[in-house]
Amino acid sequence: MFPSIIKVIKRRKYHYLIKQSGIRDIDRMEGYQFEEYLKVLFKSLGYRPMVTKKSGDYGADVILKGKNKIVIQAKRYGYKHNVSLDAVREVFASKYYYKADEAWVITNSFFTKQAKELAKSCDVKLLNHYELEKFILKINPEQSPEEVVRGKESIK
Repeated sequence: MFPSIIKVIKRRKYHYLIKQSGIRDIDRMEGYQFEEYLKVLFKSLGYRPMVTKKSGDYGADVILKGKNKIVIQAKRYGYKHNVSLDAVREVFASKYYYKADEAWVITNSFFTKQAKELAKSCDVKLLNHYELEKFILKINPEQSPEEVVRGKESIK
């Protein structure tokens, strides 16, 4: 009896996290909106974020300047589409192009086994769906994902 109660509590807690984090709104974003939302998140942490141009960005979608310089490859995918090792390769290359200290790939989805292995060997930080939810809740930014989705025209 107790295991089923624990499962119910865990499921409710998970659904609460989904609602609070706004991850479902992120799932409805366009790729560029997701990059803009990451800019909002990191700005609230004190970074000076910059979204790169839509093409010819050398593998970085967002560049963070602060104590460290961080390049981020943002992948806003459907829930069942995993991020491949190509994203890791691109952001790893951009780390050297932009002379950054760190390279990250952030997604609302998950990573393939090969992407995880390459990231580990290249020291690229990966944030998947669950880690992104926790990150958003920890930061608690002023602008929610829903506001970014609704203000689609204002961020372009």
